Amino acid sequence: MNALLDHWQAWLAEIAGPNGHWQLFMMVFPYFLLLEVPLNLLVLLGTLRWFVRKRSTVPVHSPWRPRVSIIITCYSEGKDVELTLRSLAEQTYPGVIEIIPVVDGASVNHETTEVVRRFKARQQLPANRLLRPIAKWQRGGRVSSLNTGLSFSTGEILINVDGDTSFDNDMVVRMVRHFRDPKVPAVAGSLRVRNARQSWVARIQALEYLLSIHMSKIGLAEWNLVNNVSGAFGAFRRSFLEQIGGWDTHTAEDLDLTLRIKSYFRRYGLRIPFEPRAIGHTDAPSTLRGFLDQRLRWDGDLFFVYLRKHRHTFNPRLVGWPNFLMLLVGGLFFQLVLPFIIVGYSLVAVIVLPFTAFVFYSLLIYALYLALSTLLYLGLMLMVSERPRQDLRLAWILPFYPFAMYALRCWSVVATLNETLRRGHEESSMAPWWVLKRANRF
Repeated sequence: MNALLDHWQAWLAEIAGPNGHWQLFMMVFPYFLLLEVPLNLLVLLGTLRWFVRKRSTVPVHSPWRPRVSIIITCYSEGKDVELTLRSLAEQTYPGVIEIIPVVDGASVNHETTEVVRRFKARQQLPANRLLRPIAKWQRGGRVSSLNTGLSFSTGEILINVDGDTSFDNDMVVRMVRHFRDPKVPAVAGSLRVRNARQSWVARIQALEYLLSIHMSKIGLAEWNLVNNVSGAFGAFRRSFLEQIGGWDTHTAEDLDLTLRIKSYFRRYGLRIPFEPRAIGHTDAPSTLRGFLDQRLRWDGDLFFVYLRKHRHTFNPRLVGWPNFLMLLVGGLFFQLVLPFIIVGYSLVAVIVLPFTAFVFYSLLIYALYLALSTLLYLGLMLMVSERPRQDLRLAWILPFYPFAMYALRCWSVVATLNETLRRGHEESSMAPWWVLKRANRF
C-alpha cells in the first residue's frame, strides 16, 4: 500500500513538472479519434463526390419498366398502414406496381386487418396498381411475412417496407432505375423521422437519421461500402434474392441479408447503391424508454449477427478488401469495441485526472465531436438536403447531439452485454419466442 502511495505521489510530482502537461495529454488523449475522424472525412469526401457527379450527370430516360412488387410487413400498425398503402398507390412510376400487405397474426391483429380490407374495398386503383393483401392468421414474425410476400409476389424488383412508413411519390422511379445495372442486386433507400416535433427524443433521432444514416450512406455508397440495406425500406432484384434463399430467420434480418449479399461482392463484382432521393417517412420512438428499448435490440443484434452468425463473412476473398476493412472498422470496432473503450476511458479519466484537467479534456473532446457533427450538418444543408427548411429546424439540436451520441455509446455496452450474457436477440419482438428458439443454431 505504501509503495502504491509513493508511486502515486511520484506521478503527481512528474505531472507538476515542466513537461507534465504534455505527458498528461499523451496519457489521456482518446486515440480512437485517430480512426473516427478519418471515417467521417471519408463520408464527407464521398458526399462531395456524389454532389459533383450529380450536377454533371445527364438524366437518362429508359423505356425499361419492370414489374415491381412491394411487400409491406404489418403487425400492429393499425390506421398507420392506410397512409402507407395510399402513398404506394399514388406512386408516379408508369409500370405495374403490385402492393402486397402481409398482416402477421391476423387472428388477433383485427384493427390492422380491417384497415387493409377497407382500403381494398373503397380505394379505386389505376389498372397498373394491384393490391393483393395476405392475412397470416398465425403469427410467424417479420421474416415469415417477408418470405410469404416473396412467394406470392410476381415482380422482377421487390421492395420491402414497414407498415408504418409512408413515401414520396417518386420513390419507386428512383429506386428502380439503379437496377438497369446487372451488377446491382439491392438498393438502399433513405428514411426520415416524420414525428420529429413530438418530443426531444424524436428530434435527436431525426438529426441522427440525417447525419449518421443518410449522410453516411451517401458517402459510403460512393466507395461501394454501404453497411446495411434497411429492413424498413430496401429494394432487391428478385432473381438474386431467390438465388440466396430469401430472408433468413432470427433477428436483424436486414443486416443479415446485406452481409449475405456482400459475400458475393468479390466473386461477381457487385455493388449496393444508396438512393438519397427515394424518401421514406417513419415514426421514431418518442419516449426515452421506447428509444432505449429499440437500441437495446438494435445494438445487441449487431453482436449476434457479426460475431455469432456471420463470422465467416469477415473474409477479403468474399467481400473484397475495401468492404473487409469497413466491416472490421465500421462494424466490429465502432459498433462493438469502441463503446467499451469510451466507457473505460471515461471511468479512468474520472479516477485519474484532477478535476480541472478532467473538465478541460472533456470540453476538448466535446468541441471536436461538435465540430465533426457541425461539418456533417453543413455538408447536408449545402449538398444533400431536399427539404432545407425542415432540416434547418434541427440546427438547435447540434450542441446537444454529442452528449446524446455519447450516451448511446454507453448504452451500446449494456446492449452488447445483454446479448453476450442473456442472448437478448431471443427476446426480440420481431418474431415469437418459439420461432427464434426453433431457429437457434448459433
